[in-house]
Amino acid sequence: MPRDALVGTTLAGYTLREMIGEGGTSTVYRGEHAAHGHVAVKVLREKLRQDRTAVARFVREAKFGARVVHPNVVKTIEIGEVEGLHFLTIEWAIGELLEKYVKREAPLPKDEVAAIITQIGFAVAAAHAEGIIHRDLKPDNVMYDPATRQVKLLDFGIAITTDTTADERLTRAGFFVGTLMYVAPEALSGELVGPAADQYSLATIAYQLLTGVLPYTAKNQREMFALLLKEPPTPLNKARPGLAFAPRVEQVVMKGLNKNPNDRFPDVAAFARELDAALQSADPPPDAGIFGKVKRLFS
Repeated sequence: MPRDALVGTTLAGYTLREMIGEGGTSTVYRGEHAAHGHVAVKVLREKLRQDRTAVARFVREAKFGARVVHPNVVKTIEIGEVEGLHFLTIEWAIGELLEKYVKREAPLPKDEVAAIITQIGFAVAAAHAEGIIHRDLKPDNVMYDPATRQVKLLDFGIAITTDTTADERLTRAGFFVGTLMYVAPEALSGELVGPAADQYSLATIAYQLLTGVLPYTAKNQREMFALLLKEPPTPLNKARPGLAFAPRVEQVVMKGLNKNPNDRFPDVAAFARELDAALQSADPPPDAGIFGKVKRLFS
């Protein structure tokens, strides 16, 4: 079947207008519905429709998304199957992927970072309250509207519940789920992954929004893997020349990036609140060096 064969067809009352994305497991369309208006429709890819495991994961993602009801989480509208086509419809989120915005605009202003991280943090906290760990927090899974600074969290495709048995939640060293640049170190070492892993990923996003770079720099995935397991992240104030942050801001971000989950904040909402307070109140540190002295002489 051609990749755009469904465009123009109607699926359970949703008219598929155009294909807007394609991943390993599903294709995403912009759809229209008489009652729901513009929506996004995810359809399980044809090659996976007979794969019972793939179908189960697709349905699980849909159910997890439906359980988390929050203004900063895309609303799940319907889960269904029509003539062998498994589909999920979600609200149409205005804006663009945060990943694209960050690449174009970062470093971002402090107040904008505070707004973004607070919204993501509370969205994730809502998932945690439902016993769901996202496990794949990254800018590519966040829709962002710069005009309103509205955030919408996407994609519970590899989420897991906190009551999943230990055997099911364990991973062997070298095997992990998520995106390496944002994944918590404990996910790489075979430890149980808990809510604190999402906090680490959110702290990584905050670091990136503030600096335009990531806490680790590596030549390849193997090197990145080793750094995440063994080395501390680059301090926030050493991320890029010319960027300086108040000590409190750096302390909050680096605590969220602590390799030991027990040494991070008590929960993801606490991290978001602390960073918001630090960014809203803290002044940048005094200028150092000869340029700072000259600046102070004429101030």
